[in-house]
Amino acid sequence: MRLMHIHILGICGTFMGGLAALAREAGHRVTGCDSGVYPPMSDQLRALDIALIEGFNADQLSLKPDMFVIGNVVSRKRLADGSPKFPLMEAILDAGAAYTSGPQWLAEHILQGRHVLAVAGTHGKTTTTAMLTWILECSGLNPGFLVGGVPLNFGVSARLGTGSAFVIEADEYDTAFFDKRSKFVHYRPRTAILNNLEFDHADIFDDLAAIERQFHHLVRTIPASGRIIVNDLEESLTRVLHQGCWSEVRSFGSAVSDFTANGEPHSFDVLQSGKSLAHLEWAIGGTHNQLNALAAIAAAEHVGVSVPSSVSALTQFQNVKRRMEVRARVQFQRLGSAHSSAPASPVTIYDDFAHHPTAIRTTINGLRRQVGTERILAVFEPRSNTMKLGAMKSQLPWSLEEADLAFCHSGGLDWDADEALAPMGERAHVACNVDELVAEVLESVRSGDHIVCMSNGGFGGIHAKLAKALQNS
Repeated sequence: MRLMHIHILGICGTFMGGLAALAREAGHRVTGCDSGVYPPMSDQLRALDIALIEGFNADQLSLKPDMFVIGNVVSRKRLADGSPKFPLMEAILDAGAAYTSGPQWLAEHILQGRHVLAVAGTHGKTTTTAMLTWILECSGLNPGFLVGGVPLNFGVSARLGTGSAFVIEADEYDTAFFDKRSKFVHYRPRTAILNNLEFDHADIFDDLAAIERQFHHLVRTIPASGRIIVNDLEESLTRVLHQGCWSEVRSFGSAVSDFTANGEPHSFDVLQSGKSLAHLEWAIGGTHNQLNALAAIAAAEHVGVSVPSSVSALTQFQNVKRRMEVRARVQFQRLGSAHSSAPASPVTIYDDFAHHPTAIRTTINGLRRQVGTERILAVFEPRSNTMKLGAMKSQLPWSLEEADLAFCHSGGLDWDADEALAPMGERAHVACNVDELVAEVLESVRSGDHIVCMSNGGFGGIHAKLAKALQNS
């Protein structure tokens, strides 16, 4: 393998940051740039001695790398004054310098010759990828992996591994401004999980059918000796496979699937072809995670890991950062009634990546199953491109149905959050900045409440601000 110098544009995104870590581990020289160089990827990359440059200035052309690797954050957009938003990209094009997309570079330099296990779906990709990787690790397969988050069992988002297996989170988002195919078509998996599929990414897809088409492009790349693991509960995935399928299919989720569960999400039997093979007791909550587990078990079985071995590994699974991660437990003295003599209970603050209405509903439902009648305060920001466009604003009251109170950060939205949440009545609160949102929460919180903060970004450090505000009350 020829070692090279690559310079990565958009290096702090979870995918590109993981790619950078893999390239560095493989011996390549890696540098990169991003706007507002930010953690957790910035911390991970600096620990790997990868030089980070703030911004996309054209003078970075003087680094003269062997290849510029372009993240999908980069575009040909221009600012109000007519200047390019990404001057480095314009300089690369003008100079005729070598460039490629992140997924393409990964496919050619990391994935070639590996048994790729790809995890696709609208929801649960990161968690399921982490589960599958941990199962293979516990089975002694030493897999490589690239996860769109940080699995707590590993502490890093990516590694090469020494085994033949490579597990990758397979995103349907577009590859780059010059390649509008979904990222996952580059990965050429032998094992593919199709976890679920609904409309998302309204900034690049016109409708659900357009996303289904991309999923079928993925199906077309899987060899006849490969395996597709599909969620039987999803009509959209049934439509995808009806467009043509040339590989072995194994299903999960429904009562008649190949892999099924019998019991509650935190304690259930795992059945294959109707036969109970193992029992899983774990600390991970929610029906969605039960389904994620079945998908990971079915994928691991394709590379020779028995169901009991997979279940044994999952008893030790620690989840992923920002997936219902407890950020703080704060003693708080305000009680639900001014006359109550009950002892004060701590307020628990969670961090979760949920940003699509279905994911928000699933997250709250999972917490509701854990906490029973205790109050849940849902604090969220519609930050994804789809949510910013307002394409799913009408689903928000449905997604927040099981929360006692909802607090929405409306800053930067072109649509009226108050109007969208009006069906919730007095249960909904809206604020245009994080500090106002914290103040709104502080006025409503009681001892023993569960505050779940949901965003696919940093959310202005709201977790620490809430904890501090509660401590000072």
